[in-house]
Amino acid sequence: MSNVEIRELIRKNRLFNYEVAEKLHISEYTFCRWLRNELDEAKKQEIIDIVKELTNR
Repeated sequence: MSNVEIRELIRKNRLFNYEVAEKLHISEYTFCRWLRNELDEAKKQEIIDIVKELTNR
């Protein structure tokens, strides 16, 4: 999954970047910087798991 797909996943689930960033224990600014370059598979999976967790609240 590319970073574009991660952005789409966040948007489709009506989440904000700051919500995902809070779960990662980083700032929203840092999270946005992460998305500028292709993430490794482990980091992508961590973000996908967080999105799933946030949508199941």
